[in-house]
Amino acid sequence: MTKEADPRMHSAEHILTGVLVKMFGCGRPFTTHLEKKKSKADYVFTRALTAGETMEIESRVNEIIASDAGVREEIIPRSEAERLYDLRRLPEETGETIRIIRIGDHDACACSGMHVTSTVEIGRFRIVSTTFEEGALRVRFKLQEPEDRSGG
Repeated sequence: MTKEADPRMHSAEHILTGVLVKMFGCGRPFTTHLEKKKSKADYVFTRALTAGETMEIESRVNEIIASDAGVREEIIPRSEAERLYDLRRLPEETGETIRIIRIGDHDACACSGMHVTSTVEIGRFRIVSTTFEEGALRVRFKLQEPEDRSGG
């Protein structure tokens, strides 16, 4: 993941991952490349997604975004985090307390990146493509700007 990833894109990746974990029982991505225009996440997987599954994933992600779920952080002791979360992708210099990012009840993970404060700030999520190769599912995605909710 890039060090200064866009908070909207980074939060969308968390939601995408939460949906994939719930639908397929896969783990968190082993690599991500998050940029403002287009991003991708790679997951250990056993097969390609069907067109129907891709549409279902996109739909579920957009439902969560539209739900206006809060995004919050918790700081917990490393010993507790090691029991509950996969810490392999955290920077080595991470200390004895770990930051957990929670997106409503949809996803929670250890993370050092920047995020939105509410899912409606993300905008519409769209899967651009998926590929499967050598045990890895790659999901490429984009975001549309969020609609102005101020009424002005």
